[in-house]
Amino acid sequence: MDIGEPLRELGEVDIEDLRAAILDLDEESWHQNLHRQQEYEVHKSTRSVVLVFTDGAGWPNIEVTKEKGWDQLAEVAVPVMHGIIADHYTPGGTIIRAMAAKLLAGNVIRPHNDKHPSFHHGHRIHVPITTNSRVRFMIDGRPYRLQVGNAYELNNQKNHSVMNKGSEDRITFIFDYVPVNHIDREAGGQSKGSG
Repeated sequence: MDIGEPLRELGEVDIEDLRAAILDLDEESWHQNLHRQQEYEVHKSTRSVVLVFTDGAGWPNIEVTKEKGWDQLAEVAVPVMHGIIADHYTPGGTIIRAMAAKLLAGNVIRPHNDKHPSFHHGHRIHVPITTNSRVRFMIDGRPYRLQVGNAYELNNQKNHSVMNKGSEDRITFIFDYVPVNHIDREAGGQSKGSG
């Protein structure tokens, strides 16, 4: 969503339980859902544990499905997401994507902007889980430092990229929240427990 600025700081978030659960995932969990890596060239160097997802087909009459990561992370992720929504957004909308995303050490997410209509209508929230001093998050050519323990809304309509030149993977919890009346909830546009 174009929020009128490149990045909006949403403040501190209690991520202790979510962070512990994500860091406790085994390597196999990061390879259970490769849709993003296979469909989107810019995400080839990432791994994801996906809780809920939509490919946006048929927008605004979309299907949001629970994925394998739901059973692994929902118990600790849903309270974090709902807390951020309650503090910063109008309630009653739908979470259409939620995942832990890992950018592997020494890799990049090339510059891109998110084009699908769902990205024009949804708030894209980033909650850093791990980072290192050699991670560079760029938006419209400017670097931003996203701190663990804070939440941010990304203006995904602007060109953005990430470089991880460090020796450790960078992990972020990401979710897309679409406000009420922006999708067709009557026709299956909401997954149970996601919004």
